[in-house]
Amino acid sequence: MRVFGMNYDTGFVSGGTTTHEPWDPETVRRDLRVISDELHCDAVRITGGVQDRLELAARLAAEAGLEVWYCPFTNGLDRDALLAFVLDGAERAERLRRTGARVVFLTGSEIAMFTDGFLPGRDLPERMALFTDPMRMREAVPAARAAVHDFLAEAVPAVRERFGGPVGYASIPLEAVDWAPFDIIASDAGYRDATNAAAFPQSLAAAVGQGKPYAATEFGCCTFRGAGEVAGAAEPVTYDEHGTAATITPGLERDEEGQARYILDLLRDYEAGGADAAFVYTFANRHLPTTGDPVRDFDLAARGIVRVLPDGSWTPKAAFHALADYGRARALSRSGLRAE
Repeated sequence: MRVFGMNYDTGFVSGGTTTHEPWDPETVRRDLRVISDELHCDAVRITGGVQDRLELAARLAAEAGLEVWYCPFTNGLDRDALLAFVLDGAERAERLRRTGARVVFLTGSEIAMFTDGFLPGRDLPERMALFTDPMRMREAVPAARAAVHDFLAEAVPAVRERFGGPVGYASIPLEAVDWAPFDIIASDAGYRDATNAAAFPQSLAAAVGQGKPYAATEFGCCTFRGAGEVAGAAEPVTYDEHGTAATITPGLERDEEGQARYILDLLRDYEAGGADAAFVYTFANRHLPTTGDPVRDFDLAARGIVRVLPDGSWTPKAAFHALADYGRARALSRSGLRAE
């Protein structure tokens, strides 16, 4: 596997706020140094819906020696606004690439779900509700696939006019992306859980066997006991109208070791299965902080490998330490040295 990577969220926009607040460039700089120096990652996927943040974090990641996967992850834009955002991102990514940085550009993320007008629903909660109604979802999928196909058919050539490096797209299965225009096949559905475990080896082999590098751009699990069995499901959290975590499913038990095992097992499966790149989701879920109140310990529902404290600082979880060991051993192996 060429790339051991980490996701880094600069702020998913929802409910008038983002999932990375407060935004502090010096904190971002330190986080990215940790991803490079302590986790020994090769690359970082920079995601978010605020363009200036994406560009700044991408530059800081490159300064930390990381390969940058520049990835717009928008919510609530219509098709035209999404295209403008993606093309603006491509121009910014190219400016960074021309400084000598290693940059991959992803032309959006899961746009069928997060773009207005591709699936039925006025907003994200209404579109998410489709997953609880299989009949309505089946009826909606063909039009959504056509919308994604048409968007990417227009966007990719325009991106290539602006960006000279490798181009991919962070997909979900319902989109059935045509990968012919892309350099990299990428999937945000990199999770293995009880719903797909039996077929996972065959699915991975099929993805890897398409003749282009395959990247699992998102995989991981939450921090509660049994989370690996439902790794691809939504977080067991409700949010208020301001996008702030409000309640968490009662009765969850912390299991950091289980989270660590799940991530390492899947990393090794991707490595053995021939994936070109695998990106752990995620470094930090800043919108899901821990608290002293067990019924509001939102970190139980976080996929972050660090535990975000109420003051915005963080502390490593078991998964952080496990990944640091993995990354260090991998780096030593590639250099021809042995870990002591």
